[in-house]
Amino acid sequence: MAEQPTPPNAASAGGTDPVPGSPGRLPLAVVVADHRGSITHWSAGARRLFGLTREEARGRAVADVLPVSGVFDVVGDGEDDGAAYAGLYSGAVDGPSRPLPGHPASGRLTFRRADVRQEALWWTYPLTGPHPLRLLALAADPFAVPVGDPDTTDDPHDLEAVGDPGPPVDAGELMTASFARRAELPEDDEVARRLAGVLPAMSPAESDEIVSRVLELGYPMVEINRWHRLPVIPDWGVPRRERRRARRAGTGTDGGTGDTREPPDLEYAAVRERLEFLNEVSASIGTSLELDRTILEVSRAVVPRFTDVAGTYLREQVVAGEGFPDGPPDTSTLWHRVAVEHDDEPGRWDDVVPVGETMPFPEHTPFFRCMTTGRPVLVPRITEEMGDAIAAQFEKRDIRPLITHRSMLVVPLRARRVVLGFMILLRHGSRPPFDDIDVATGAELAARAGLVIDNARMYTRQENLADTLQDSMLPRARPRTAGCDVATRYLPGTRLGRVGGDWFDTIRLPGSRTALVVGDVMGHGLNSAAMMGQLRTAVQTMAAMDTDPAHLLRGLDDLARRLGEHYLATCQYAVYDPVASTLRIANAGHLPPVLVRARDGRGELLDLPTGAPIGVGGVAFRTVTVPVRPGDRLVMCTDGLVEVRGRDIGIGLTALCESAAHPAASMDDACDTVIRALAASTAPDDRRDDVALLMARLNGIPAGDVAVREVPADARRVGEARRWVADRLHGWSLDSLTDPARQVVGELLANAVRHAGPGPVGLRVVRSDALLIEVSDTDPELPVLEEAGPTDEAGRGLAVVGRLARAWGSSRTGHGKTVWCELSLPRHRPPPRH
Repeated sequence: MAEQPTPPNAASAGGTDPVPGSPGRLPLAVVVADHRGSITHWSAGARRLFGLTREEARGRAVADVLPVSGVFDVVGDGEDDGAAYAGLYSGAVDGPSRPLPGHPASGRLTFRRADVRQEALWWTYPLTGPHPLRLLALAADPFAVPVGDPDTTDDPHDLEAVGDPGPPVDAGELMTASFARRAELPEDDEVARRLAGVLPAMSPAESDEIVSRVLELGYPMVEINRWHRLPVIPDWGVPRRERRRARRAGTGTDGGTGDTREPPDLEYAAVRERLEFLNEVSASIGTSLELDRTILEVSRAVVPRFTDVAGTYLREQVVAGEGFPDGPPDTSTLWHRVAVEHDDEPGRWDDVVPVGETMPFPEHTPFFRCMTTGRPVLVPRITEEMGDAIAAQFEKRDIRPLITHRSMLVVPLRARRVVLGFMILLRHGSRPPFDDIDVATGAELAARAGLVIDNARMYTRQENLADTLQDSMLPRARPRTAGCDVATRYLPGTRLGRVGGDWFDTIRLPGSRTALVVGDVMGHGLNSAAMMGQLRTAVQTMAAMDTDPAHLLRGLDDLARRLGEHYLATCQYAVYDPVASTLRIANAGHLPPVLVRARDGRGELLDLPTGAPIGVGGVAFRTVTVPVRPGDRLVMCTDGLVEVRGRDIGIGLTALCESAAHPAASMDDACDTVIRALAASTAPDDRRDDVALLMARLNGIPAGDVAVREVPADARRVGEARRWVADRLHGWSLDSLTDPARQVVGELLANAVRHAGPGPVGLRVVRSDALLIEVSDTDPELPVLEEAGPTDEAGRGLAVVGRLARAWGSSRTGHGKTVWCELSLPRHRPPPRH
């Protein structure tokens, strides 16, 4: 038994449901290709019939894109219009096997969609003209064509069948495609209007040329047993929303089709109805301070009760959440289309007037008049001339079928005497046009909507400022640190408290060391953020001076008390030395950090003196040294990560230790794992504080990458030190750095010998992400970069070091000072020699 086609409405692959209405009314797929056979236009009906989106179909060969058993063949290069012809050929096609050049063709084909065998009627037309379009193809699902009494339609514009309608038949089994002469069409203009309405987005000139070409070569017809012929009435393939049908079934000025003037005894009822409508709209908008949601609320409040289509445009500054727009708008003002709400067939407006488009408006348009005068503009009916003028602004799309013969009301969205935007309201031709009462109602509606949108704009602006402030106070890029991989995360708290006082930092220190900082200013808001910025700056300043962790916290405590009595914060400061494999940590009322040991993969809370928060005063801070091994991981965070309302904080700390111990390919993955694990255990409403998380993998620096030597304070021994450094670099396969390293070592040792005391000078060379050279002596006086004159015999050493090194600096130590510099390693470093 032969396989029977499956009606699309019986398949779950997205077929089209039959459309109720008049005979011949059916969803129509429209495909346009150029002389190369590449698809240039793909309608919404084509997407529903064949299952491909416009982005997937456009630009590809027709035969490669359409999932049918036949292919489109386009013959001719487009230079000779008479030689250009097109057709759809298939072994499963009913109708002519090959069309004559310059003539249309039609037939029936089978294809598969989602492994379901389906059928389609098709019509093809060759196109001519100066444009590159050379083929128009129409296709339809024969099972979606309703056959019955044309008088049952509720649309006065539907066309009637040609000839005797005959008895009901199974359309899917018997229908074939054919053409009709123009004289056979009962309403030529109506056919052209409906066909233009379903064409994909294209210029008005291209749309007019295609419609006239179809009428000239033959209008698509559906034949049933060759005695029942129906002209194809293009349809969007989806019924209009039921709420609109129900509304139009009623009576009165909102949905009637007769005289729009109201008797005197109904005027009071009409006014009361509009007042109730305005009160309902006021209650339904402004439920959120988010600008996008507010705009949607305003648009949906008026459709379909007051209007059938509502398009909202806002000025560029309003959409961007910037300050209040300055000056009145003009022809150069850009307007963003932020919402289009309608009760037409779904998808009908999406291609022609997409949301997100930006455009100016010329002076002759009613839109420009509305936005410059700040008053509503009423157009009782959009004539064809006005429709052409408005469509001229859309060069690549024909919007005339969407707006012509409709009633239009343009209302300004104002706040504080400034026009923020405007709304374009359209009513279908079957509804009464907007009148003076509607203008007053629309103006009042727009006034209330303008205030709501302005509130959302101001909130959006404040939110953007808060985000900018918070981002500016947190590190934007991770510094390169030797022997240490660091990853961080920051999550704001509630939307009303996006600005907080949590912060983290990673600071490079001399000697390949790294300072790791996490702090939390108590409270939220701008005051907490401002204090956080001051404390963070102070930490960076004191860290650059190589201050001991406990002394650094003491300095922060003194600063907080000078700033004010209400300045309180917790802070944790750790210094990691990858050469000595130690952590030196001091704590000021902060949560203890978690250390995940590499040897067993278990996370444990470090036992540290808690200390008092910064700003309390009178409490001593103590530095604790913790030995670590390469591969250990340190986790530091603020209490927002582990503290949940109504739950013991110990539960959160236990969860932190467990999640931090999970293996991860990188520290970024480890951070994400911790965040997900802690977030999954709590409800979003229970976590209101912001979160700062810092994780560091302590890789260490191998002993073979560190070289140490004591140099006697004798200028004659500087040469030996230079040769020793050269030998060490040769052993590390860094011969390209020998010359700059020898020169830098000579300058630093010469300064140390000249200014230091009688004790020996320490020299250390470390290979990590850079070549680190350190010279230590017993003189606490830090060197100063000076500008040497032409006759000066000294003062050029540090200038030479600064030119050769990528970075240099100095810091005091417990026994004097250390001057250091870094030389960049070659990009393609050779393997070390053994």
